[in-house]
Amino acid sequence: MFRQQKYLKKDPQYIYDFIQQHPFATFVLQGEELLATHIPVLITGTPEKFLLYGHIAEANEQYKFLKDGLEALLIFQGAHGYVSSSWYKDMNISTWDYSAVHVNVKLKLQSREELENSLQNLIQKFEKDQRCPIYYKDLPDDMVEDHLPLITGFWCEPVKVQAIAKLHQGFEKDDVESVRRHLEERQDPLSSKLSENLKKEHGTDH
Repeated sequence: MFRQQKYLKKDPQYIYDFIQQHPFATFVLQGEELLATHIPVLITGTPEKFLLYGHIAEANEQYKFLKDGLEALLIFQGAHGYVSSSWYKDMNISTWDYSAVHVNVKLKLQSREELENSLQNLIQKFEKDQRCPIYYKDLPDDMVEDHLPLITGFWCEPVKVQAIAKLHQGFEKDDVESVRRHLEERQDPLSSKLSENLKKEHGTDH
């Protein structure tokens, strides 16, 4: 991870909230080569002491490498976007603003009961706001029995946590506001969220 001090985020609450808000993670492990999968990952515990958990399918090429104690990396990505040189009051280089959390973990495979509890939590989190939610308990038994043997769940114990938010720290207020304005003019959700992150970082109200 890029380690420039002014961009680092060390507040446990910030990191915990960030993971909750950006649960679709990149899951990286070393197999015969480096392998990456994009999966939802949930967090449980407290900002000071938490566990992460997820699952992958048997058909995933990472599957055969899963075992207790395996080291892996989870990457949680926030809003990001290109910032043009032309947006500044004075000439400056173009850049890319972004935020991310990296968590190095050790894996522990879940029992069937733990996997089912994990799936219940996962479906509950994302299904509850649907107009006609269908929860884990609503799924037909035969569907569950067919599906469960084909996936493996795992706990992820953090061993190193790093967080960064590169949001124009150190720039003058006028330049920050110009960046925000141009991001908003793009009229896409990712740029709007990045603009909102800049506003929070710099404490601006307009």
